[in-house]
Amino acid sequence: MLVESRRIRDRYRLLEPIGGGAMGTVWRAQDEKLDRTVAIKELLLPHDHDEQRTQEAKNRAMREARIAARLQHSHAITVFAVLEEEDRPWLVMEYLPSKSLALVLGEEPATVDDAIRVGVQISSALAGAHRAGVVHRDVKPANILVSEDGTAKITDFGISRAIGDVKLTATGEIAGTPAYLAPEVARGEDADFAADVFSLGATLYAAVEGQSPYGTADNPIALLYKASSGEIVPPEKAGRLTPLLLRMLATEPAERPSMDEVEQELRALLPDAEPGDSVLAATVPETEPPAVPTVPAAVSVPAGEVTAVSPGARKGLIAVGAGAALLCVAVVVAILLVVRQKPPADNVAAPPPSPTPSTSATATQPTPSPSPTPSSSPSPTPPTSAPATSPTVSTVSSTKTAAQALSEYYALLPNNPQAAWNLLTDKFKASRNQTYEKYKAFWGQYRKVEASNVKEIGTNQVTAHVTYDGAKPENDTFTLVQVNGIWMIDAQS
Repeated sequence: MLVESRRIRDRYRLLEPIGGGAMGTVWRAQDEKLDRTVAIKELLLPHDHDEQRTQEAKNRAMREARIAARLQHSHAITVFAVLEEEDRPWLVMEYLPSKSLALVLGEEPATVDDAIRVGVQISSALAGAHRAGVVHRDVKPANILVSEDGTAKITDFGISRAIGDVKLTATGEIAGTPAYLAPEVARGEDADFAADVFSLGATLYAAVEGQSPYGTADNPIALLYKASSGEIVPPEKAGRLTPLLLRMLATEPAERPSMDEVEQELRALLPDAEPGDSVLAATVPETEPPAVPTVPAAVSVPAGEVTAVSPGARKGLIAVGAGAALLCVAVVVAILLVVRQKPPADNVAAPPPSPTPSTSATATQPTPSPSPTPSSSPSPTPPTSAPATSPTVSTVSSTKTAAQALSEYYALLPNNPQAAWNLLTDKFKASRNQTYEKYKAFWGQYRKVEASNVKEIGTNQVTAHVTYDGAKPENDTFTLVQVNGIWMIDAQS
């Protein structure tokens, strides 16, 4: 059958594919009954046609139909209906001539004003979703559509989950894209409203900084390791957006603002600019009322990989889709267990705490006082104090180079965490909200730690390949300082 003559329910004529992913294809189509253009998402069922997997896919589609029906918002793609044709579900939804934000950013970097304008619109839609009890779970540039007039809409609630609904993703899988995942989700915990806040913060960060807050990695699994640590690269180009971004990107979910608060703070940051001054300039509407579940059964395709865009953006999206497919991974239990057992790539005093202090210490906080010498207790306050026994660290002194000092630090681990703890400055400990109890418990789960290829790359700057229990080495960069003649680790990236 020719595509030109293909019709669904004798009403929708499929015109051309405009997007797609591993779980489905999006078509631009004509609703001949209402004489309007729509986007239709076709769910692709498992290739082996296993009856159980096929039924699970259909159940997932119907679950997402109920989720989509809960949300009606001017900055979320509207779902019109869900149909079953050719023994699989089809989602009929609003068609928005647009490009994904990922494609827009690939063509022209965003300014801080651009990011704020998009952020206001998307946070408004997500706040409405949260009021309806819906977590998106895959907020990222590829799932934000931007029209020529700057209107931004969130799409693809395909892997979203309503609070209280049964979880239907395959056992052991992680839903979302590692570059934008909240740390708790990367570690295998359930996504909630705070996870959406983090992912939106990561999206706005990427818009102005040109990369994920976790930096870059060669593959999705390596990026997942970084995401599980929660430690971000401090923003350098975010300007007045920086304080809010740091709060949205806090490691601890409880420390992040609500989506309603995010929207309010972004509105307060809106620039006084005329529409047309920016590629994303647009009139931003007032806050939407709470979402009301008024739409009949409707669904979105699982896996969060399908977006509907204008035909002109289709070619560019093919390239974007290739990158998104690499990052948008479902990580099975075996890999998740490795993530839980192995330390994040940039970890030296795990488990890593909130990035709020770690990413703002140099920009917004005074530098903490130097750490005491190893012969004294590392901190006078009980929560961060190590046992009173003095560690043996006399071998690490000013007669050593910074590279030698770093090697000897790792030589103390994992068997002598007390001595190693005393070689971290108060500034470093504060940047990770670390306590000795957490530090000791973390290193207690490893049998062997090695630092190799240790090199000095600048004044007090050292790089090293750190290997945990024989796993693949992680490349880290450290800043060391001398405190009372003792080399101590002051920062790490």
